[in-house]
Amino acid sequence: MQDVNPAATVSAGPGSGRPQTAAPGELLRRLRARHHGTDPVTHVERVPARPGEPAPWPEWTPEQLRAALAGRGVVAPWRHQAEAAELAYAGQHVVVATGTASGKSLAYQLPALATLLADPRATVLYLAPTKALAADQLRAVAGLDLDGVRPATYDGDTPRAEREWIRRHARFVLTNPDMLHHGILPGHAQWSGFLRRLAYVVIDECHTYRGVFGSHVAHVLRRLRRQCARYGRTPVFVLASATSGDPATAAGRLTGLPVVAVTEDTSPRGGVTFALWEPPLLPASAAPAPDADLLQVRRSALRETADLLADTVAEGVRTLAFVRSRRGAEVVAANARRALDEAVPGLGNRVAAYRAGYLREERRELERALLHGELLGLASTNALELGVDLVGLDAVLICGWPGTRASLWQQAGRAGRSGDEALAVLVARDDPLDTYLVHHPEALFGRPVEATVLDPANPYVLAPQLACAASEAPLTPTDLELFGDGAKEAVDSLVAAGALRQRPTGWYWRHRERPEVDLRGSDGAPVCVVEASTGRLLGTVDGGSSHVLVHPGAVYLHQGVSYVVDSLDLADGCALVHAEEPDWSTHARDVTSLSVVSVRSYVDAGPVGLFLGEVDVTNQVVSYQRRRIASGEVIDTRPLDLPARELRTVAVWFTVSPGSLAAAGVEAADIPGALHAAEHAAIGLLPLMATCDRWDIGGLSTAAHPDTEAPTVFVYDGHPGGAGFAERAYGTAAAWLRATKDAIAECGCEAGCPSCVQSPKCGNGNNPLSKADAVRVLDVVLAHLPAPTDGPADDSTGGSADNPTASVPRQAAP
Repeated sequence: MQDVNPAATVSAGPGSGRPQTAAPGELLRRLRARHHGTDPVTHVERVPARPGEPAPWPEWTPEQLRAALAGRGVVAPWRHQAEAAELAYAGQHVVVATGTASGKSLAYQLPALATLLADPRATVLYLAPTKALAADQLRAVAGLDLDGVRPATYDGDTPRAEREWIRRHARFVLTNPDMLHHGILPGHAQWSGFLRRLAYVVIDECHTYRGVFGSHVAHVLRRLRRQCARYGRTPVFVLASATSGDPATAAGRLTGLPVVAVTEDTSPRGGVTFALWEPPLLPASAAPAPDADLLQVRRSALRETADLLADTVAEGVRTLAFVRSRRGAEVVAANARRALDEAVPGLGNRVAAYRAGYLREERRELERALLHGELLGLASTNALELGVDLVGLDAVLICGWPGTRASLWQQAGRAGRSGDEALAVLVARDDPLDTYLVHHPEALFGRPVEATVLDPANPYVLAPQLACAASEAPLTPTDLELFGDGAKEAVDSLVAAGALRQRPTGWYWRHRERPEVDLRGSDGAPVCVVEASTGRLLGTVDGGSSHVLVHPGAVYLHQGVSYVVDSLDLADGCALVHAEEPDWSTHARDVTSLSVVSVRSYVDAGPVGLFLGEVDVTNQVVSYQRRRIASGEVIDTRPLDLPARELRTVAVWFTVSPGSLAAAGVEAADIPGALHAAEHAAIGLLPLMATCDRWDIGGLSTAAHPDTEAPTVFVYDGHPGGAGFAERAYGTAAAWLRATKDAIAECGCEAGCPSCVQSPKCGNGNNPLSKADAVRVLDVVLAHLPAPTDGPADDSTGGSADNPTASVPRQAAP
């Protein structure tokens, strides 16, 4: 925080009431003024206010429900709410895809609650992707105090003593896909009374169900439909989504049903001042210099966001800062608290962190404190991105591109939810995509949001889900139609593996225990983080991240307190830690190898080849670096003994002939660095085309891969069987790689930096890298690929193949 005036700060006590805050434009001016030298703001977009368009209550709305809603300040629905409610009440599956704070909740509450009031036996099942959102919706429904509705949450935090009552008596059950998968469907007999009376299934924030997680959830919903049909019910599905590309198709793929979309947002909206903020370059002497070639880097987005959070809180501005990682949220909150306490002792107590992995009591207390104004600033992961009603926020800080335009607007929409003017700031990380976006605002504003990518036919998702379905009740040929393309092949594979037994009446699960299937593809059960000296459970990390986050020697942050990991027991899922405040941070390093299994499709473009296919990836975390927090100096690199992980997935890759590279001026000795730099930037820019982020995907580059016999760059999905991202990259390859080239070429550094070709997840320490040659490589590729397209890949210029590695098409002669 820079030049805080203690006299201008708000009271440190929670009882001081809501302070008067500056208008968004004036607040932004003050924030910019505290930066001496270069203005960090690259663009300011003004999103104008919009009036609302009310509609009459549907005729079937009970008077009791109208009165209850009026008591909460809802005197009439907006037109899109009424339209969606009418469709659902008439029995049509519907998705309402409108902006943040547009009142999507009322669109499903109207038909659901009206039905519960009219039919005392009817039930409703509500699914939310996060516990926080389900808890928020419980407060909203319970607050209406409607006779006989009996809402209740049923999730992992629900005490066992309450679960039996909920199964027998609750009529509006709020849960999440994980609990539906692990608890309700396997125990469907105990839920038979609820399921045979089920009228509506509400799927909130359905745009979050993408990739592998979305594909799993799609089959969980098909399993739900199957069990409802067995009990004689066909519930209506009502989905709520942020604005997204083609929501009807996405909702149809998710549910397997025909869905009508309501997309015109008729709610009123306060104006938003949206700033793109690029942290300044550090002076060469102040920049961390673990590598001799690194000339300059930008100030950390985490530190910049922490300073902005401290500045806005000091101005009395109620602010939510979104941070990509759990650790980042902790760092932002800790730095903001420290800066505020230096200005006004005690003011730092009004800032906290919020993330997954906290215990239930901690999460609920933080939500309560923010809602009641006891907290003025909160640094959160995307756990608070979704529809939790945080009324009264004045500003949102977004630390780094959140992965999709849908998430960007969802997060920005957290501010000004009561219709007031609001400020949103996107703080760019030192990353190719972030740098590209803050200098190309046209890629953010006025562009349609992305279509949700999911692939229910993924065999690595479909087969385990069919096993789960068979364990709930024997599968029949009719069931296979419900589960869609590839279901018969998946069942045959389960029979061959001994998991299912085929009988005249269907396919039966052969084992006593249920299949172990993780919807989120997190690669194993969560690992508990336990303080060794006290046995206190601090939190959890998912199994897939444990090798990186809680390896022996790792620094682990919890509520601003640092711990160092003593040991990691993968078999027992436990990491023991002790409290310590080291002056260094830890960074895991890994090695990766890849082999091509098959080619699905390819484009033969002369000296350039573009391919889509299956690959086997082997990855192992082999060491970690300790770096000084103040300077970034590498203290040492320490070895680790962790098991390798193997992954069969889908990749897109391109090959370039050595002759064409030589003609472009790329020397043979510089090819590895050129490809490596192009790979990093391509991974960084792919989220511009697909609903993923760089942590969903991986890459590998080599000057001569044994399976292609040519210089090759691979980009692969980081989930078994793929998540649809590589297919999207293949279909938009020319546009994707052109944006990649532009991001590298337009970066102001000389030899490459984190804003263009350096990667935070590189297992080779970002060495070798050649920025200039990466541009030359991409120029060659773009000169030969077909023109850009945003549609599916067209194989007319190439072909497709299901052959094994031995018949992978080789690189054409130069």
